[in-house]
Amino acid sequence: MKKILLFCLLVLFSCDFKNDTLPNVIVILVDDLGYGDLGFTGSNEISTPNIDSLAENGVIFTDGYVSYAVCSPSRAGLITGRYQDTFGYGLNALYTPKDPNMGLPLSEFTIADLFKTKNYKTLAVGKWHLGAHESLRPLNRGFDEFFGFLTGGHQYFPEQWNLADETEVKCNFCAYRTKLLRNEERIDENEYLTDALSRETVSFIDKSFKSPFFIYLAYNAPHGPLQASEKYLNRFPNIKDKRRKTYAAMVSSIDDGVGQIISILKKNEIYDNTIIYFLSDNGGAKSNASNNAPLKSHKGTLYEGGIRIPFVMQWPNEIKSGTIFKKPIISLDIFATSKAIINPDLKLNNEIHGQNLLPYIKGNNGGYPHEHLYWRNNGHQPYIENGVRARYITHAVRSKNYKMFIRRGDSMLFDLYSDIGEKNNIIEKNRPLFNELVKKSVEWNKTLMDPIFLGLRDDELYNKLNPDRYIY
Repeated sequence: MKKILLFCLLVLFSCDFKNDTLPNVIVILVDDLGYGDLGFTGSNEISTPNIDSLAENGVIFTDGYVSYAVCSPSRAGLITGRYQDTFGYGLNALYTPKDPNMGLPLSEFTIADLFKTKNYKTLAVGKWHLGAHESLRPLNRGFDEFFGFLTGGHQYFPEQWNLADETEVKCNFCAYRTKLLRNEERIDENEYLTDALSRETVSFIDKSFKSPFFIYLAYNAPHGPLQASEKYLNRFPNIKDKRRKTYAAMVSSIDDGVGQIISILKKNEIYDNTIIYFLSDNGGAKSNASNNAPLKSHKGTLYEGGIRIPFVMQWPNEIKSGTIFKKPIISLDIFATSKAIINPDLKLNNEIHGQNLLPYIKGNNGGYPHEHLYWRNNGHQPYIENGVRARYITHAVRSKNYKMFIRRGDSMLFDLYSDIGEKNNIIEKNRPLFNELVKKSVEWNKTLMDPIFLGLRDDELYNKLNPDRYIY
C-alpha cells in the first residue's frame, strides 16, 4: 500500500500539467512595440483590451526579456530556444534570396520541428526574417503552412506591393514591396497587412481545431514604415502628433487581431486548452514614436528599453488568472516550456538554454528560472580602427535584481528592483559583484561564435562582395 501511495505521489508531483489533451500553442510576436504602449503596462493613450485580457487571464512576466535587441537575432533565439550567438546568428540578416548562409543555419532544430514530433499542424504567419533562400524558408523549417513575407519589414497597403517576386528586387529595402507569399506562391492580396495576417490565423484555427496546432504569428506592426488605415486612425482623434497617432493605430490593429483569435478559440471550444504567448521581438524603436517608459533607451541597445519587453502567457486550464511573475525570464523559455509540455523525453542534438516556466509560475518551484541571463550586442554600427573594420560590442548580465552592463568603455551596475530606469550606476558600491558578473560574461562568451554573415549595416559591403546579388 505504501509503495502504491508513493508511486501516486511521484506521478502527481512530476507532472507540470494535468490535462491529458495536448494543448494548442500560439506565439504572438509583435515588432518594435514600446514597453509602455499597452493597457496592462500603463498606457492611458492606447487602448488594448484584448491584449490586456491575455494578461488578466494568465501570467504577466514583469521582468521578461528577449535574447537580442534587434529583430532577426531575437527571432533566431526564440525559434530555437538557444542563445543565437551560440550558432553565429549575431547580426540583423539582409534580404539575400540567393544566399543559403544568410539566415538560420540548417543545423538548428526549430520550435516548429519540436511540435511536428507530436504531429501538430503548424503555421507561420507574417514576418519571417530568418533567411530568404529557399532552403531557409518556413516550409523547410518545420511549418506546414506559411502566409507572409521573408523580409525584415514590409509596406502595409496592398497597392504598394508592386514587385512580383525576389527577381524584381534591386535593393535591400525594396523587398518591402514584394507580393506576399502563401506557402511558396506569390499572391494578390487586398487587405491592410495586419488585418490579412489576423484573417489567415483565424482561418487556420477554424479549419484545424480538431487536432493540436502550433501557430507562430509574427505581426510586422508597429515596425516602420508607419502606416495605418483610416479605420484605426479614427480611434485616436486626441493624438495630434501624426507619427504617434499612426503608431497607436497600428497597435490597435494588432489588438483587434488578438480579439479575433480569442473569439475563434472560444467559438470552437478550445480556448481553455490553448496556450497563448504575447511579446515583442525587442524594445520600441527610436524611429517609430513608441514609448518605452519607464525603461531607458530603445531598440538596438542593451539598456532595458532594448531588451525588456511586454511578455504574457495564458493557459486557462493550467495557469491561474491574475498571476504576476517578477523574476527574470527570457523568450528562450518558450521553446523549453513547450518541450516540457508536449515531448519532455525528446533528445535534442543541440543544447537549449531556456527553462520550463510552469513549475515557477504555478509555485511548485520558488527559485529563479535563471541564475543569470546574458546578452552580447555585436555592434549595431561598424567602424574602422587602425585600418581594420571592427564593431562596438557591448555585454550585459542580469543576476536576480542586478544588471551588469559594459558599453563602449563604460562599466555599469544597476539595481533594477529599485532603479528600473537605470539612472544610478552603483558599481562603486558593489564592485565585487560587478567583477563576478564580468567573469560570468567572459565565460559565457567563450561558448559563442562570431557572426557567420554580414548584417544590415553591412549592406554596401555585401553588395561589393556579391555583385550578382540582384542579378537573376
